[in-house]
Amino acid sequence: MTYARTGPPALARVSDPEQVGARLRGELVDCWVAVTNAGGAAGFPFPPVSADEVGPVADGIIGGLAPGRGHLVTARVGGELAGWVLLRRDPYRLVGHWGTVHHLQTRPAHRGRGIGTALMTELRRLARDELGLEQLRLAARGGEGLESFYGRLGWREAGRWPAALRLAPDDTRDEVLMLLAPP
Repeated sequence: MTYARTGPPALARVSDPEQVGARLRGELVDCWVAVTNAGGAAGFPFPPVSADEVGPVADGIIGGLAPGRGHLVTARVGGELAGWVLLRRDPYRLVGHWGTVHHLQTRPAHRGRGIGTALMTELRRLARDELGLEQLRLAARGGEGLESFYGRLGWREAGRWPAALRLAPDDTRDEVLMLLAPP
């Protein structure tokens, strides 16, 4: 962890849409716009994007928050939202023992300081200790170095969908499927 100047981020979890006020909603949208427009693989593959595009998608995420099913984990540094990640648990018994990780992002000004690692560590703790999940899954855009980031955190590649993502006529990427069994 590299929190040299600021100390560790303040982590918080939100699992109820009523807990998300206008300020947090605006910060989530602003962070997502900044991450996407800086080239981050965070769900909007064709930058630039604006708050008008991101806002309705963020509202859908916020509306899906629910105890035991949808959890948003945020990281703040100096009072500023530095990053966030979403964990969803499927409501169906057949697959209710696993969760899916979505939209890990760190605001560009805070990259390289361990924010993403702190978010993923807290998400893993939440999944294991509070939700009793046996496994976590995520899909990452190939060609971004994300496999090595997640690999350092204990994730392993479970498969790929070759050439699943077409970012431009001359830029087709694999979608990398990753798995973590919280010990």
